[in-house]
Amino acid sequence: MSALETMHIDGQWRPAASGATREVLDPADASVLAVVAEGGTEDTDAAVAAARRAFDTGDWPRTPAAERAALLRRVADLLQRDREELALTESRDTGKTLAEGRIDVDDVTAAFRYFADLVVNESGGRVVDAGSADVHSVVVREPVGVCALITPWNYPLLQASWKIAPALAAGNTLVVKPSEITPLSTVHLVRLLAEAGLPAGVANLVTGPGDPVGARMSAHPGVDLVSFTGGLASGTKVAAAAAATVKKVALELGGKNPNVVFADACATEEGFDTAVDQALNAAFIHSGQVCSAGSRLIVEESVRDRFVAELARRARRIRIGRGTEPGVECGPLVSQQQLDKTEAYVASALAEGAVLRCGGERPEPSEVRPATGYFYAPTVLDRCHRGMRVVREETFGPILTVETFRTEDEAVTLANDTEYGLAGAVFSGDTARARRVAARLRHGTVWINDYHPYLPQAEWGGFGKSGVGRELGPSGLDEYRETKHVYENLRPAPVRWFAG
Repeated sequence: MSALETMHIDGQWRPAASGATREVLDPADASVLAVVAEGGTEDTDAAVAAARRAFDTGDWPRTPAAERAALLRRVADLLQRDREELALTESRDTGKTLAEGRIDVDDVTAAFRYFADLVVNESGGRVVDAGSADVHSVVVREPVGVCALITPWNYPLLQASWKIAPALAAGNTLVVKPSEITPLSTVHLVRLLAEAGLPAGVANLVTGPGDPVGARMSAHPGVDLVSFTGGLASGTKVAAAAAATVKKVALELGGKNPNVVFADACATEEGFDTAVDQALNAAFIHSGQVCSAGSRLIVEESVRDRFVAELARRARRIRIGRGTEPGVECGPLVSQQQLDKTEAYVASALAEGAVLRCGGERPEPSEVRPATGYFYAPTVLDRCHRGMRVVREETFGPILTVETFRTEDEAVTLANDTEYGLAGAVFSGDTARARRVAARLRHGTVWINDYHPYLPQAEWGGFGKSGVGRELGPSGLDEYRETKHVYENLRPAPVRWFAG
């Protein structure tokens, strides 16, 4: 495969039909990391046509579940074989640390194995009592058809697996479009699918921008389902484009996630240290470029001063640099655009009255931080309120805002005062209180005394403008299937409704 043949259509690697290419930049120093094909409408149409043929006339949708599961397990084994290469690719492409890249590969492996186990262990359908021994009635799940999968730049390999694994497990064919900013690990994953023996045309890949590639995928009449993970503005465009052909739509559109810390969580030194550590983890993992990032710290007023002081002290000590360097804890932002957005959010917060406790600037260059990289210091903004843009909008950068509360009801009100509803957390030494507050939060995932773990077996989705549909878990598989009711009359007889 040549460096420019990064599109996989009908079992063949090829360049863009137009010959166009795009440079993929290393965010640590803005150097050219790779050059990939820049697909367009013609490439997208060819990929959808290949997926359509593979679904309508190919064997994959009718392949027994045990065989589909076996292929997914082979992919999982190949992912582990290439673990270091993939982790390095993900680190260099997105800027995250190599340790985070390894965790991503392991999580992707777990997702493929989970959906393999799930589909192979399913029953043959749900029997419906028709009230007659002469009728056999069953509800079964069938593949939805051709799936258009559009993935984001922050977790390209992980998010691709959350869509590709259940789509294939259910017997669908697909076209996947990774972000044009971070496409490299998805190209590698599609290579592994082919190596594992997936038939030609079942999984197709188009590298290119959201417009025209993603837009065409969303509107294409040959596509039956579109699954998109990304920003709210793009997600609404995907939904509108899909509406014309009444496609199934799954959208994960990000969040503005509260991390609620009660004073009783800090009653002991160990509890205090844990809550501070988790607040750092919530806000600054992958430089805050996480849809579920705990970017809103909502802390009880009686412990706010001590908590924020320690949080800022430790945030200043975070080691920032190229993700592949030993000892680095936080890498660069993914692009100049993201760096500019982060600087603008901090400037607006300070103009609106926030108090800067740490960060708020680009760090000095060093041996591990090239001056040309997109680095920004972890930033803590105190004395924030709901009227600020930085509190309302998804910043997707290393910015943590601090709000305070006095009562449990006030904490819940603040946490739910967002148009998003993806994730959140509650820290409390009172188990009953923690569970009570968690039950009142309008967010798709709520962690208690923890932040950021996810389980392949549990559904992942959100409330409000965080999107529609579910990924992971049994519901994540059902997103890629349709329901069919099969009614079989074992002793057919005439109805005799009409004379004749």
